[in-house]
Amino acid sequence: MRKVWIEAALNGAWSRALQPGIPDTVEAIIAEGVACARAGAAIIHIHAYDGGGPQTFDWQVYARIIEGIRAQADVPVYPSYPSILTTNIDASLSVADAAARFAHIEALAARGLLEFAVIDPGSVNFTLMATTSAAKPAGTYLNPESHVRHALGFAARHGFHPAFAIYEPGFTRAGAALARAAGVRTPIYRFMFSERFAFGFPPKPYALAAHLALLEEEAGPAPWMIAGVSADIGPLIGQAVAQGGHIRVGLEDAPLGTPTSNLRLVEEAVRIEPSPLQSLTCGRRSRHCPEPKPQDRRPGGKAWRTRGLTSEDQKSYQSPSAAQSRRDRSNLTPIRSPPGIRARYDRRSSASTERRRAIDPKTVSINTGLGLDPQLAAL
Repeated sequence: MRKVWIEAALNGAWSRALQPGIPDTVEAIIAEGVACARAGAAIIHIHAYDGGGPQTFDWQVYARIIEGIRAQADVPVYPSYPSILTTNIDASLSVADAAARFAHIEALAARGLLEFAVIDPGSVNFTLMATTSAAKPAGTYLNPESHVRHALGFAARHGFHPAFAIYEPGFTRAGAALARAAGVRTPIYRFMFSERFAFGFPPKPYALAAHLALLEEEAGPAPWMIAGVSADIGPLIGQAVAQGGHIRVGLEDAPLGTPTSNLRLVEEAVRIEPSPLQSLTCGRRSRHCPEPKPQDRRPGGKAWRTRGLTSEDQKSYQSPSAAQSRRDRSNLTPIRSPPGIRARYDRRSSASTERRRAIDPKTVSINTGLGLDPQLAAL
């Protein structure tokens, strides 16, 4: 039975002025993390706040939050790290000082409080979709390769999986190349869709298909999930689950001003129905696409362009990196298995109507969050 990981991103750096519902005290973050884990989240992502002020990167505050959640729910909880933007670079860390930027991560790892190494493998402009000619230029979110290599070195030393945020498709290529060079464990690729910002892709089916085709070529069967930056990824969740992907939800990712809660977003994700007849690829990840015509098997043919690689195409055009990734994964061993729950999913159409039907429990289940999923542990 395949497990679907739901990650709950509780708050982010927005502040309550932009996202009023986020938890911004230690106690509130712990309470929401525990509630989301009990509702079905398998991973919790947090930004640390202490007393309702601006976010902090004090490792001791992070430790209080992580230990508080883990005392009640056995789930991985992982932190953020300081953003370096061209708009605030003078008041932030030196671009050259990777060690200072990741110091709190090192401190948490030294105390056994981490399972992931969060890394954004590239830099990106945060241009607004609604920009104007008179608007102030947007900031650039900086992740120099020296910082990416520093974080990957940290992941290699501790045996952590890198968690890559993929803002642009090129991040997948760069992340995969740098991960191979660093000799780290299999990364998790998180595709970041946005409606507010003009990087990458909007949350549309063609965009997920493009991400998956590139990931297959660069990293083979690496795990992946969908997420957003001020975006509603709800319409993609059913397709992502059917494709073998995982899900991140929460107020950090939701459109700014979202009135619902983190708990409700997790509960809605648990109920989303996979969409097997809308699968995006006809390759290894899906069994529901029609067999392409012979003339469409060639590179550039219809099946190649719109649905990714067929099984035969994968054999013919498989990249060395994908083959290497499969060999690497064959040597890994699961470490523990949590209880799971049989789930029903709830599909939301574009008209916001809902329809439920039972899902074959032999094919999909939702991780309860009570323990580390064996597939997650065995990457």
